Amino acid sequence: MAEAERWLAEFAATQEQVVRPILYWPSVFLIILGTVGLLWSLPVPAAFQAISPALNWGTTFLLAAIVYYFVISMPLAVGMLPFVIGVAAVESRIAAQPFPVLWTSIELTFAGLTGLWFARGDVPAWPFLGRHLQLVMLGPLWLLADIYRRLRIPF
Repeated sequence: MAEAERWLAEFAATQEQVVRPILYWPSVFLIILGTVGLLWSLPVPAAFQAISPALNWGTTFLLAAIVYYFVISMPLAVGMLPFVIGVAAVESRIAAQPFPVLWTSIELTFAGLTGLWFARGDVPAWPFLGRHLQLVMLGPLWLLADIYRRLRIPF
């Protein structure tokens, strides 16, 4: 089984308890924004600032995600570029606001976790997130893979 298929199958297994997908997917997006924002708010070494003022732990995480997407599937990685650029753009806008990025990110994460709890029905979301935090960035990839399958685009 290809690396992409293995990860997507593992993520698909987590979808069995989702009873309200209309709540689930925005919640995943809020958790992604919150997680990247939390990393964005961490202090950066002077070497990062010397390279680029836009380089921080959040953008480093997004770059690492893109590299990993390319490792598991080149077509999916290319399809994910607009999403990752969009997340970086939203985080950049959040950072430009007068509110602290840290607190905004905590609020986004909490809102996402609350939405995840409601989306999963009676199944508690907290243990799910603890066990599958590494799968958070695979949610959008899983959706993109579904679109690729429907359009018969190989990946």
